[in-house]
Amino acid sequence: MRDLSRIFKAYDVRGVVPAEFDAEIARQTGAAFVRLLDAERIVTAHDMRESSIPLAAAFAEGAASQGADVIAAGLGSTDLLYFAAGSLDIPGAMFTASHNPAKYNGIKLCRAGAAPIGQETGLAEIRAMVEQGVPDGPGRVGTVTSRDLLADYARHLHTLVDLSGIRPLTVAVDAGNGMGGLTVPAAFAGLPLTVIPLYFELDGSFPNHEANPIEPANLRDLQAAVRSSGADLGLAFDGDADRCFVVDERGEIVSPSVITALVADRELAHEPGGTIIHNVIVSRGVPELVAERGGVPVRTRVGHSFIKAEMARTGAIFGGEHSGHFYFRDFWRADSGMLAALHVLAALGGQPRPLSDLLGGYARYSASGEINSEVADAVAAMSAVEKVYAPHAADVDHLDGLTISFADGSWFNLRPSNTEPLLRLNVEGPDDATMRRLRDEILAQVRSGRES
Repeated sequence: MRDLSRIFKAYDVRGVVPAEFDAEIARQTGAAFVRLLDAERIVTAHDMRESSIPLAAAFAEGAASQGADVIAAGLGSTDLLYFAAGSLDIPGAMFTASHNPAKYNGIKLCRAGAAPIGQETGLAEIRAMVEQGVPDGPGRVGTVTSRDLLADYARHLHTLVDLSGIRPLTVAVDAGNGMGGLTVPAAFAGLPLTVIPLYFELDGSFPNHEANPIEPANLRDLQAAVRSSGADLGLAFDGDADRCFVVDERGEIVSPSVITALVADRELAHEPGGTIIHNVIVSRGVPELVAERGGVPVRTRVGHSFIKAEMARTGAIFGGEHSGHFYFRDFWRADSGMLAALHVLAALGGQPRPLSDLLGGYARYSASGEINSEVADAVAAMSAVEKVYAPHAADVDHLDGLTISFADGSWFNLRPSNTEPLLRLNVEGPDDATMRRLRDEILAQVRSGRES
């Protein structure tokens, strides 16, 4: 029996092609996916990596062998796949390794209505079937039909955000040679936008920079383009374009927490009293803003499965994460970087001020961003930090790792990575000096005992 624990992650399948993840695994996964869900129809889409086409085709073959008809949407972003699974009300599979290097690929799976599939919601069962060998299908072989859903996807996004009255804007967009190069032109068509495109060519070898905008180094070209062109803002998307990062007119990177607050404010204006989800890493300015606007802030663990589950439980209208993932109830509770981008454009274009002024009221605190430290024993390191800081804390909780808050408004979260020997630190303070002091103290303690 083949052990696939290395590539069946918490939320998806992902590994090096073909050493860890190959066409036969994709074929068997397609068969197991259909068998688990007893699906009559499914939809697939894939990103621009060279390995994505053969892997998606193999998956479709496996799905069809179990009697399911397959709609092959072809090239698309992950949120386009969610649109397909939601609008068609059928299960879906997206072939992408998101921001990972070119040698990787993977599958993101969802149920009908774009409901996520993770280890606790079906992925473990799929892995077990693939490892043991998926039984033969019922005899009928399903069909595989190509269908272009890009225009339908773009039209649907425009029903969720009113852009009809925005002023002309110049926007620099860094697609990172990822799927934003396909979806941005479709989603921006017909809007009064002058687009300055960076790296729109679909190229899974990522020749310009990694398609991972959470790393500041990967935003430098966008920042330079905004400054040199005098653009009103810059937008950056990751490889599968389900995350969006924003740069203001000065070329300064905007925290995803600030974008979370902006979109929450807009959504609450349409639905007063609504619930907004935020994870433990998002700025405390977000729940403060939500409460001030009469909404209900709900805090949850990091990760899309937790966000989506909490949105389903509470009926939340919107959710945001520090990683640039933004979730919308009216988009089947799925995350869409493009939908977040359209909200920013609508907010900016609906008034005369520059973006930095518009966002000024949402940026209330100084944040460190996420800082990783490699440690030999994450649990011991967290325990040591807790012993030092808990006696002086206003609050200590363990919802997701260790979060300690202080009376001066500063706080930090320290949590282990699910996949690597890393501790991830996020610190926020009422001012930059307080944040930096606390950040440096904790990093010194965490790193003092690690192996060299």
